[in-house]
Order: sequence, then C-alpha cells, then structure tokens
Amino acid sequence: MFGDMFGQVGEYQKALKEKLAQITIEAEAGDGLVKVTATAARTITNISIDPSIVDAEDVEQIEDLVMVAVNRALEKATEKEAAATQEALKDMLPPGLGNMFGG
Repeated sequence: MFGDMFGQVGEYQKALKEKLAQITIEAEAGDGLVKVTATAARTITNISIDPSIVDAEDVEQIEDLVMVAVNRALEKATEKEAAATQEALKDMLPPGLGNMFGG
C-alpha cells in the first residue's frame, strides 16, 4: 500500500518539476531598466539591462537593480511553485480530501 503511494508521490514530484520548468516568470526593477526572466523551478534564464543605465561610475546602481529584479522573480517563482504543489496534492488525495490543505 505505502509502496504504491510513495511511488505515486515520486511520479508527481517529477511531473511537478517538469511543469515548473515550463512556466516562465518575468520581473523588473527600475521601471523596466532591469528585467529578469526565470522559471517557476527558480532557474534564472535571462537578465536584461537597459544600456541607458550603464555607467562605469555607478555600478552599484546596476547591482542593486539586478538584485531587486532577481529577488522579485524568485518570489514569483516561489508563489507559482506553491500553487502548483497545492494543485498536485489535491490530485493525489482521495476524493473528498482535496480541500484539506486550503484548496
């Protein structure tokens, strides 16, 4: 009984990881001067910096904007992951127990 259940959990985890890797998230900072693209699996796939803010005298501003945009992207990824995990849990539970975790 439990062997089947654990096998099913492993399958759901694998499917969930694959699903999260397909979800693209975008975040920005500095009114779009820095944009970060990530997956819901929390992998950064692209960072775009508007050339207008590139100033060798003020690298700290760019670093700060990149950090803000990355953190926003990771926050969105975490939210998407939580929602997908909750949905997967509902699908795994027997009928009638799908709302057990606040769904």
